Amino acid sequence: MANITKKVSWSSRADESGITGEGTPLLNGSEQPRLSRQLSGGGRIFQIGRLSTVDLEEEISSEEQDSLRGRPKEIPHNEKLLSLKFESLDYDNIENQLFLEEERRMSYMGFRCLEISRWVVCGLIGFLTGLIACFIDIVVEEMAGIKYRVVKENIDKFTEVGGLSISLILWVVINSVFVMVGAILVACFEPIAAGSGIPQIKCYLNGVKIPRVVRLKTLLVKVFGVICSVVGGLAVGKEGPMIHSGAVVAAGVSQGRSTTLKKDLKMFEYFRRDTEKRDFVSAGAAAGVSAAFGAPVGGVLFSLEEGASFWNQMLTWRIFFASMISTFTLNFFLSIYHKNPGDLSNPGLINFGRFQNDSVAYNLYEIPLFIIMGAIGGLLGALFNKLNYWLTIFRIRYVHRPALQVIEAMLVAAVTTTVSFTMIYFSNDCQPLGPEHTEEYPLQLFCADGEYNSMATAFFNTPEKSVRSLFHNQPGTYNPLTLGLFTLTYFFLACWTYGLVVSAGVFIPSLLIGAAWGRLFGILLASITSTGSIWTDPGKYALIGAAAQLGGIVRMTLSLTVIMVEATGNVTYGLPIMLVLMTAKIVGDYFVEGLYDIHIKLQSVPFLHWDAPATSHWLTAREVMSSPVTCLNRIEKVGTIVDVLSNTSTNHNGFPVVTQGAGGEEPAKLCGLILRSQLIVLLKHKVFVELARSRLSLRKLQLKDFRDAYPRFPPIQSIHVSQDERECMMDLNEFMNATPYTVPQDTSLPRVFKLFRALGLRHLVVVDDENRVVGLVTRKDLARYHLGKHGLEELQLAQT
Repeated sequence: MANITKKVSWSSRADESGITGEGTPLLNGSEQPRLSRQLSGGGRIFQIGRLSTVDLEEEISSEEQDSLRGRPKEIPHNEKLLSLKFESLDYDNIENQLFLEEERRMSYMGFRCLEISRWVVCGLIGFLTGLIACFIDIVVEEMAGIKYRVVKENIDKFTEVGGLSISLILWVVINSVFVMVGAILVACFEPIAAGSGIPQIKCYLNGVKIPRVVRLKTLLVKVFGVICSVVGGLAVGKEGPMIHSGAVVAAGVSQGRSTTLKKDLKMFEYFRRDTEKRDFVSAGAAAGVSAAFGAPVGGVLFSLEEGASFWNQMLTWRIFFASMISTFTLNFFLSIYHKNPGDLSNPGLINFGRFQNDSVAYNLYEIPLFIIMGAIGGLLGALFNKLNYWLTIFRIRYVHRPALQVIEAMLVAAVTTTVSFTMIYFSNDCQPLGPEHTEEYPLQLFCADGEYNSMATAFFNTPEKSVRSLFHNQPGTYNPLTLGLFTLTYFFLACWTYGLVVSAGVFIPSLLIGAAWGRLFGILLASITSTGSIWTDPGKYALIGAAAQLGGIVRMTLSLTVIMVEATGNVTYGLPIMLVLMTAKIVGDYFVEGLYDIHIKLQSVPFLHWDAPATSHWLTAREVMSSPVTCLNRIEKVGTIVDVLSNTSTNHNGFPVVTQGAGGEEPAKLCGLILRSQLIVLLKHKVFVELARSRLSLRKLQLKDFRDAYPRFPPIQSIHVSQDERECMMDLNEFMNATPYTVPQDTSLPRVFKLFRALGLRHLVVVDDENRVVGLVTRKDLARYHLGKHGLEELQLAQT
């Protein structure tokens, strides 16, 4: 069991003077108590204590046992913990001397060429994301087509002669094999490719470095995994993973090399830093949304709503450009595939069809009905999320071995297929097979000649086609019992499926569930009211129900409204869809968070929301900062640097650089900040003062050396430093950020939070009145505080 950093020793003394940082800057010395504050309202004392590390395998005193009582014994993931394994991205430029010299040397034309390069990269991101979406769509359509034709022929054959159980076994085996392949790919080769990838991309855009999330291997597993899971008949969609795929493409293209393949094209070297990479990843995520739904504006708004903290107009334009290129590329190549070159009527993977005829118009008095549907969607979404939360907790605790995960995925595939077959078998909802029927694989089963089984239209099809049939099929195509049973079964199947070790999204299942109960709502409405033209088409209620259900599960508002409007091709529905999504979010948030937020919390990611907790103004930087701080001198001994970096108990990534006053009598004052990654590059290239003096011809270290090492900096254990070299000195002056962001120790938490979040910082130095370092604020220090049911709560830190 890993060490868990817990709050077990609370400081009961109120230090009126605070942390004054007397004498030298705070090195790894004695701890100093933090302030205790009185919470208004309940008379409870909320004391901010020091963090102390307790090894759970050591002997614990009875007092400590009392303080630890009631806490879970095994904590692999817990929403009440924050993991220490996640690091922040450096969105802020490191303005050291090397960086400033490079900027000064660059001409006006150089900057113009860089801007052109950014547009070229965004165009490439859009083009490649569109190609990947096209590849996924064509492969899924071909393979699913073969599967459904084989099973349909088998069912038609055995309906006449008896023995339909053989058809069921065939269908189960085909689906289970596909899902097994997809699950093995994910579980054994790249576990981070599981699910839709949207929570991970949200975290990345929020500024959290998620290991392996934008690797080439992750992309390959994602693409082939999603093909297998959709063809395998699971209650999943291929749209969510497109967002992750677009982000991986962006991260790879913008760097001009592949660290996985160890190929460097020597292109776009200027973009090899977190600042640029994160901007391109937001463009990739937007291109993924655009390819999935044919919604370029929705893609831009998705990136804006869900991720990027720092935004400007040119970035918006470039992201919109990438989104537009993505949807155009997909459109163009699909038109060739469908043998209609130049017919650009397939803008996204999911095509809702056009809602243009007069029968789907709506009146003002229907808006309250739509709002009621939004509330129903919020309630069902909250139920879905709560069930999935309990299921995920169970999986984390008991289904964590790859073999068990693959078996579970195959079990879900077998159960989904069996339930589908059973529902089709016992359904007696037969509909006439008219001349303009849209069913691709109509199953007759026990229906009369010239009729088909209506339940099979929903189950015996890819989810996208089922959604389209619910939107556009003629009134009377489905009877209410069919829709009710389908909604109930698909709801639980989709809930069980999300969280399996397969690459799959939740967008399409949510839309399908909502479209089914929305159409049911429309049919019931028409049956209890007098017949009128406005009630005749339940398709519009299917659309509103789909929006309500999706909004109730994922809780996106702005981007989802635009995505739905763009996907339907009718702006008339903008107002009802917006009202429905707002209602679903308000109702759902009352009970539980959105699905993606739940999964982010279960991974213990230090995710920063837009604003600090509402009641946190009484907390100051002195109380939230980490202290004591490990500082380095401007000219530091190599042995000291190696020891600091090798210290596994701290594993800090940023070190304030201090300078002593004249004669060493004055206290040391802050003069800069240097990162672990920079120090490792300096040690690797042996940038020591003595070597620089002895070898005048030694090549000067350039910014290119740091960019070549990015993003996989070598660990300190891989760098050999001899005993003689340990005695050398290292001058950090040229490489440190000489102007780090600092705040006084009495700054309120919301002010610190706003500065940290808006600028995308990784480290914020807390100083006293004389510019002496008293602490360091990192992402985890801010993410620890959140507003719970009992007021302001503080999360524990854990090495998960």
